Amino acid sequence: MKVIRIVAWAAVVAVAIFLLAQRFVNSQEATDRLGGDFTLTAHTGDRMSNSDFRGKYMLIYFGYSFCPDVCPLELAKMTAGLNMLEEEGYNTAPLQPLFITVDPERDTVEALASYVQDFHPSLIALTGTMEEIQDVAKKYRVYFKKRQQDGIEGYLMDHQSFIFVMGPDGDYVRLFSAKDQPSDIAAALKPVLEKARK
Repeated sequence: MKVIRIVAWAAVVAVAIFLLAQRFVNSQEATDRLGGDFTLTAHTGDRMSNSDFRGKYMLIYFGYSFCPDVCPLELAKMTAGLNMLEEEGYNTAPLQPLFITVDPERDTVEALASYVQDFHPSLIALTGTMEEIQDVAKKYRVYFKKRQQDGIEGYLMDHQSFIFVMGPDGDYVRLFSAKDQPSDIAAALKPVLEKARK
């Protein structure tokens, strides 16, 4: 009886390990498939696609310019990380920060041209039709939804808050979340940068 119990527990443990391994593999495959082709309109009015940034590391944040809190905080964090690198003498030209709106209804080219001035000078803000935004958000598995709120004129946008890092070939590398600090961003990107020549 004792042997049967041991064998049964061993089988349970083996199944649990298998399921955890499968979950890890599936999560790895899911992140490996993050990203994809997009063509949107920049705050300069130019049409730009992901292929325009081949050879660079894209730092992509999805948000909106009317966001009262998390978006400006995350973009400021990205800016601070890039500034830290530059102050330490690193050439940040291989990095391309991008802000993709989830509120194309209000985030026009003109609105975004004004908005980007508060952040790193290399930041490019992108907008488009709702269909274009839905398409790129789907490729990055970014949730967003319009939300009306009592006592507030207009509306807010519920959305996820991550900075996606995509490699020079367009493949997913990693992401930064709210818990990451500017110093974490700078430290993670140093290995792919060189010191600027004096």
